[in-house]
Amino acid sequence: MLRVLTSALRLPRPWSPLQTRSCVSHRPTGDPEIQVRALTGRDQGITEILMNRPSARNALGNVLVSELLEALAQLREDQQVRVLLFRSGVKGVFCAGADLKEREQMSEAEVEIFVQRLQGLMNEIAFPAPTIAAMDGFALGGGLELALACDLRVAAASSAVMGLIETTRGLLPGAGGTQRLPRCLGVALAKELIFTGRRLSGAQAHALGLVNHAVSQNEEGNAAYHRARELAQEILPQAPIAVRLGKVAIDRGMEVDIGSGMAIEGLCYAQNIPTQDRLEGMAAFREKRPPRFVGK
Repeated sequence: MLRVLTSALRLPRPWSPLQTRSCVSHRPTGDPEIQVRALTGRDQGITEILMNRPSARNALGNVLVSELLEALAQLREDQQVRVLLFRSGVKGVFCAGADLKEREQMSEAEVEIFVQRLQGLMNEIAFPAPTIAAMDGFALGGGLELALACDLRVAAASSAVMGLIETTRGLLPGAGGTQRLPRCLGVALAKELIFTGRRLSGAQAHALGLVNHAVSQNEEGNAAYHRARELAQEILPQAPIAVRLGKVAIDRGMEVDIGSGMAIEGLCYAQNIPTQDRLEGMAAFREKRPPRFVGK
């Protein structure tokens, strides 16, 4: 277990951050469907992945999935990423789910392979640093599965609409929805939502505990994004190694009995003991000053 945890938490080598990165290697023509932006100033440490496929309401097609996988692989190697925020560049929609028009052209074998790629994408979103989904509009099917793969979710109370609606299309959730929704809401409620294909507003989702925060929408249509950014700013000052280890302890511990979970917590705590940030935290407490964590 210790070997697994150590491997999962090996600190990556930083690459020189760019203000904006576009992932285009899988797209023969046209504009990239995502953009990656490392924020600066008081937001330094927050990186945004902006989905921007307006013609298909950010539907998860081959190109968008490939670009997301490429971006996540690159960002995983960047130690400077303390919070990863998923947002939409298309007003009124977060992600409309799978690209069913594209899927209609696939053979049964190709559909199976693509769904496996979608599962792989959602697993990659289980990123070392905290992840936040900012849902200002529709998040249906695979769009909600993407948000469920994030650690935290923020939604606009009225304009966000979300649901695992696959059963209304003769399908079932195939990108982690049947596994992550019951872990989030409990088995009975998850079954009800999946069996009925029910759509929820952001306010309803918040009442059920599906999202962490629901906010009133603004004129620009990006209120959830601004609240998600505020939430990321609350995480930024905290010790990044401790935050990442805390995430591992929670995620791994939820899959086992409490005794095994306590053992995982102990292993994570042990990995944090030799860090500079732990010593800095104690020194700052003793000297009555804010700590200056560096991620070492």
